[in-house]
Amino acid sequence: MTIRWTPADIPDQTGRTVVVTGATSGLGLATGRALAAAGARVVLAVRDPARGDAAAAGLPGEVEVRRLDLADLASVRAFADGWHGPLDVLVNNAGIMMVPQGRTADGFELQFGTNHLGHFALTNLLLPHVTDRVVTVSSTAHRAGRIDLADLNWERRRYSAERAYGQSKLANLLFTLELQRRLTAAGSPVRAMAAHPGWSATNLQGRTENRVKDVAMALGNRVVAQSAEQGALPTLFVATADLPGGSYAGPDGPAEVRGYPTLVGRTAAASDLRTAAALWTASAELTGVDLPAALPTR
Repeated sequence: MTIRWTPADIPDQTGRTVVVTGATSGLGLATGRALAAAGARVVLAVRDPARGDAAAAGLPGEVEVRRLDLADLASVRAFADGWHGPLDVLVNNAGIMMVPQGRTADGFELQFGTNHLGHFALTNLLLPHVTDRVVTVSSTAHRAGRIDLADLNWERRRYSAERAYGQSKLANLLFTLELQRRLTAAGSPVRAMAAHPGWSATNLQGRTENRVKDVAMALGNRVVAQSAEQGALPTLFVATADLPGGSYAGPDGPAEVRGYPTLVGRTAAASDLRTAAALWTASAELTGVDLPAALPTR
């Protein structure tokens, strides 16, 4: 492994299949492009197939587009039901950030439902096919997150777009933690990994519908942020490097804002095994999906 890990360090991916959610632009598209260039068969799981087709047209190698709306469990189930054959790597990349209060098709708070519950259901439904690892994209915003198990969907609290986003990103790390624990307990060789992109210039920012916040984010994208290609490196790192299950990667620069991928720390809240288990139970109850009984074993 080089000190400055780049896509040149990705091992040959020929013969491997990867699903990347939210891959029409930004981090997801950069992730798909790098993996396809390394020889993987890449499936872009996207809400808008027309945009997905346009994105796929610019990628090398074998690329396929399939519809997936993480804010609709029926769509998640349809995607999983349509999957046949092995899946080497699932990259849970899609997400929304600090949007106004809204609800998914199933009535979940929009950010928690999309960023966490949709991926929770997708992962568990696809796990019987997964042969290598599950990568979930979190954020440094997890540091400001708090899991309120009594009000995960913001039905009692006054809604805060920032705090709801932080909760969803903390949930991503707790999901990874508990998924790895359960995989290990089941004797499965599949690894659960997480990554964050630092501050990367993508379409994720600027959706707050608050002019001041959107202008500030746009300015940050121009002055502070790194490119989507650079921001995708931590995801690519944990998706392809030989790392232990539960690994969490981010940029190596100051405050993990930008830089080259390295293993990074997480908050005590993101390492809380009891909360991780309780969140899993609540997520299974909300989605009606749980860890499958049949998993690949060593």
